[in-house]
Amino acid sequence: MANLESFFKTLFRSPLSSVICKHNLLVYLFLPCKGRNLWVLVVGRFPKEHRIGIPEFKYVANMHGDETVGRELLLHLIEHLVTNDGKDLEITNLINRTRIHFMPSMNPDGFEAVVKPDCFYSIGRENNNYYDLNRNFPDAFEFNNVSRQPETVAVMEWLKTETFVLSANLHGGALVASYPFDNGVPATGTLHSRSLTPDDDVFQHLAHTYASRNPTMKKGDHCKNKMNFPNGITNGYSWYPLKGGMQDYNYIWAQCFEITLELSCCKYPHEEKLPFFWNKNKASLIEYIKQVHLGVKGQVFDQNGNPLPNVIVEVQDRKHICPYRTNKFGEYYLLLLPGSYVINVTVPGHDPYLTKVVIPEKSQNFSALKKDILLPFRGQLDSIPVSNPSCPKIPLYSDLPSHSAATKPGLFLFLVTIFHIFVK
Repeated sequence: MANLESFFKTLFRSPLSSVICKHNLLVYLFLPCKGRNLWVLVVGRFPKEHRIGIPEFKYVANMHGDETVGRELLLHLIEHLVTNDGKDLEITNLINRTRIHFMPSMNPDGFEAVVKPDCFYSIGRENNNYYDLNRNFPDAFEFNNVSRQPETVAVMEWLKTETFVLSANLHGGALVASYPFDNGVPATGTLHSRSLTPDDDVFQHLAHTYASRNPTMKKGDHCKNKMNFPNGITNGYSWYPLKGGMQDYNYIWAQCFEITLELSCCKYPHEEKLPFFWNKNKASLIEYIKQVHLGVKGQVFDQNGNPLPNVIVEVQDRKHICPYRTNKFGEYYLLLLPGSYVINVTVPGHDPYLTKVVIPEKSQNFSALKKDILLPFRGQLDSIPVSNPSCPKIPLYSDLPSHSAATKPGLFLFLVTIFHIFVK
């Protein structure tokens, strides 16, 4: 299993470095933590900064230190992308039109703490302070009164610096693509043992995109003595409720669609199995990145052609509890499946501005449908806040009954939850 710091430094000293420097493909940085740093690599034609119209994508792995397959797959994927740029048309177009971020290990302290690798559980799942990082984020459904860990804080700060549109969180211990919500209330469907977002159709498509291209995951029953997942996908809450998870945080507070990918029945497999996992996941990893180009994107302008930040841009009838807003460049990105939609643009002090958009069946070449919006309002729109008015990190669904009070899972769901408690 690779040491990340040495991998990155070796990458820049290897023959690949000429490819990287020639095409300006990759820059590496780190998010400082109290323990080992969290390293991030960015692959794209303009890796050092955001460019208007180029969506931001990310993969995060090794959140649980003893779940190692995702960490290794991302290192393989980085090498695959930079060595095939200019040779493979699909890879070249993907790099031209996307800025792709890789965090191979969110829990490097946990990874280094594994002494005796095990398929089911090893010391090292938690971070250096013995906290499970996938229970450590603010929760939209109930208070999560835990000590926020350095790794969690670093990721939360990272999410503020980029306009991430799509993401996946790579785990191990099962074989399934799990989509939000992980927690919930009756209003999101918990009385029916599920918890669905307003964008459930998109999330099911995203999960199916990954699972359907992985020949073992799509079977849904590859891991012995585990649940059967039809077509290799599941709603997170349907699997088992989880408070403080990262994918729900991304969707609600970072405007980023994230799913969780469980990539191996064995959490820490033998090294000789890694080529097998790469071959099974390569197509899925690449196809999933391409989904960042679903739907519609554009900028919102005033009558003088000035881009407007912090304007609420949502699809009518699928509003988010924390409204999605334009970034500092006035950009918006909405992941949508083909169909007809009404976009609702809201500016303080003005009536909502509605505009219709039709997403075609066949998407454009590595680009969402582009639709800039020129607001008809006269005069200065100076009532828009300068800073990003992000929603408070509290249970935004607190005025609705919590799932724990309103939903009493049956014995089967209880046993399933206990059985899988160390998986996700």
